[in-house]
Amino acid sequence: MGKFCATAAVIAVAVSLSCVARSQTAPGTNLNSSASQLPTSQQPGDRVLLDGWGRPVANVLKPGEKPGPAPRHDISGTWEPARSPGDGIMSWGPRDMPYDGDPKHNPPYTDLGWKMQHSHKALEGAERVLESLSNDPRNNCDPLGFPRADFYQIRHTQIMQDEHKVAILYEFEKRWRVIWIDGRELPKEVPSPRYYGYSVGKWADDSTLVVDTIGIVGDPKVWLDEAGRPASDAMRVEERFHRVDHDHLELTVMIDDPKMYTKPWVAMKFPMSLQSPDYDVVEMMCIPSEQEQYYKDYGDAASGVPSK
Repeated sequence: MGKFCATAAVIAVAVSLSCVARSQTAPGTNLNSSASQLPTSQQPGDRVLLDGWGRPVANVLKPGEKPGPAPRHDISGTWEPARSPGDGIMSWGPRDMPYDGDPKHNPPYTDLGWKMQHSHKALEGAERVLESLSNDPRNNCDPLGFPRADFYQIRHTQIMQDEHKVAILYEFEKRWRVIWIDGRELPKEVPSPRYYGYSVGKWADDSTLVVDTIGIVGDPKVWLDEAGRPASDAMRVEERFHRVDHDHLELTVMIDDPKMYTKPWVAMKFPMSLQSPDYDVVEMMCIPSEQEQYYKDYGDAASGVPSK
């Protein structure tokens, strides 16, 4: 996991672990006596998970109830990683393609792609470096950008939509992006590159929204993932938001970047589950002053050199 997890979690390991588990009360504390208000993995007497307002996390399904069918042309809701709260951290790169030294997890790099990969000094992955040696733009609290927002710290994600657009609100850094579903095409000439690009979506069927994104600023401002995989301004990203049923969503992300990779490749298929509509997302921020203090007190000393 990277150094920084939440507002106050720049130093203490215990605090960063709490970001995975979300806020908790003391063992045995029961803030709501109704078992139906607990997540399916919890029972009365367990630690009660809390949302950003300190309210118990509710279960959208009652015990024994099965999910209903997916609503037509609707992916709205507050979604969380389905496998576990920490499944979206993905510190070594997209979960299905981690940069772990296994050749089968290497995307099809071009020569330039490999050169850029090795020029990146990431804090995670097979070639990770000590903290003060890293040149990750995230270390300065620069925006993660897209598609890295899908590949790192994808925790509770709010999706809101109307007949014109879909808005994705990310928990990490409290960032957001807009996907236009009003029939417009992608711009033939990008007005100005953006950290989160230009996105349009079309319904492939009643429950699958296919989104194409271009116009991303690319390297060196945006890396593809936490392990330092490269991204260029020629990249095109396809997302498929498939609503499996009323309470489950699968996000598939494919990368097409002819400057960095010889062919398109699928980075991940990520399952998410619906959260209660009254869930308030916890704030996670990257704060420059805390970054600076961290390096001063710990990072530089641990690395043996001043931070870059």
